[in-house]
Amino acid sequence: MIDFSLPEESRLLIDTVRRFVETEVQPLETEVEETARLPSDKLATVKAKAQSLGLFAMNMPEEVGGGGLSCVDHCLVEEELGKTSDALIRRVFGQVYPMLMACKGDQRDTYLLPTVRGEKICAMAITEPGAGSDAASISTTARLDGDEWVINGTKHFISDGDIADYVIVMALTDKEKRARGGITLFLVDKGTPGFKVVRTQPMMGHRGYGHAELAFEECRIPADAVLGEVGGGFKLIMNSVEEIRLAHIGARAVGMATRALDLMRHYAGDRQQFGKPIGDFQMVQKLIADSVIEIFGVKMMVLNTAWELDQGRDVRTKVSAVKVAASEMQGRVVDRAIQVFGGMGFTKEMPLERMYRDARVTRIYDGTSEIHRMLIARATIKHGFDFLEA
Repeated sequence: MIDFSLPEESRLLIDTVRRFVETEVQPLETEVEETARLPSDKLATVKAKAQSLGLFAMNMPEEVGGGGLSCVDHCLVEEELGKTSDALIRRVFGQVYPMLMACKGDQRDTYLLPTVRGEKICAMAITEPGAGSDAASISTTARLDGDEWVINGTKHFISDGDIADYVIVMALTDKEKRARGGITLFLVDKGTPGFKVVRTQPMMGHRGYGHAELAFEECRIPADAVLGEVGGGFKLIMNSVEEIRLAHIGARAVGMATRALDLMRHYAGDRQQFGKPIGDFQMVQKLIADSVIEIFGVKMMVLNTAWELDQGRDVRTKVSAVKVAASEMQGRVVDRAIQVFGGMGFTKEMPLERMYRDARVTRIYDGTSEIHRMLIARATIKHGFDFLEA
């Protein structure tokens, strides 16, 4: 017998997050969209409330001040967070990267703990103009010169790169080894000579926070600014990326799609055409039913994969499947919701217009749908369907 019931503690947490998002966070969405910035005074108030309820840095271990959630609970929480904008999620609930747990010695007090407390903002600098899905092909380099590392290179599309107090920079330290031990992560403070924000790149969606191009020109940092071990950067990233993809893409996609479905079903029941609710028409019913089916399927995929990750299993292929299914489902459901609303769905008076734009990029970042399909196919050809076993 398989028991799918949730512990009462998990239910209480999810209900708390759901109410908080609906009452405290969603009311800020319109202002963020219209001004493309976060209202600092209002944000500080909401962030303080979230922290008082223990809703900040929930993905991090309790030992460092985080929520200590299992992967399953993390995904259930992120599903609720997905019902608001990414900019607000970052500021209200914290964007704390799990690879910061590799901090050691003074790094813990300088970077890890202040970030978990919400006192510092971190940005993750991996993507480059010539290295997107193939992160191992980065050209940014770091060489050891005495007791300093010297970094040279360019990063772009770096979320929060314009306002971060420090960045985690992925750089080549051995061009011959690359992903097999030639990539290292570095902690680089804002204001370090040779490190500058070149520009912020305006985006189609995800308004309210910057996506920056960063340049490193003979940027010198201390020898002890390495995060983890020299040559261990790629492995450190890959050890963290599975839960990030599950929670930030899979679970949030379910949340956004669920919100769109909720708007769709209410409108279908209220909107009258030809003397009856449009929800009585079979074509509208199909749009709703297809959305229900897809959301349910992806949610089960997310939770099954999260449970396996909690058991310590290799879920790489399943995560790729979730990433593709979730990102593409999200776009289809929001598109259907706009179709049900008709002209109103196309206006900025409805959150669907924002959701439509925000959903589009999820098929691109953290590995495109095409890259993940390739990985799934390769794993299946080599190993068969073993990854589908419980």
